[in-house]
Amino acid sequence: MNLLSLPWRLPFLPLQGVLKIAEILQEEAERQTRYPPALRRRLEELEQARAAGRISAEEEERAMEEIFAEAFGEPPAPPG
Repeated sequence: MNLLSLPWRLPFLPLQGVLKIAEILQEEAERQTRYPPALRRRLEELEQARAAGRISAEEEERAMEEIFAEAFGEPPAPPG
């Protein structure tokens, strides 16, 4: 790195750090939504909630549609 370019780049270093953090967060979010074991875990939690009576069949179906839409890039269906 040239010593003359350092003063010009210094103000942008925090911005570069924030952009790198945002990039890492986006990659992790995509990994968690598309990673098969994570999908399986979410579906199992949903099934357990239905079996325990915490959610109705309609809520389970809606949640499953949202999970699949997130995983496969389809927009979620509008409610109603």
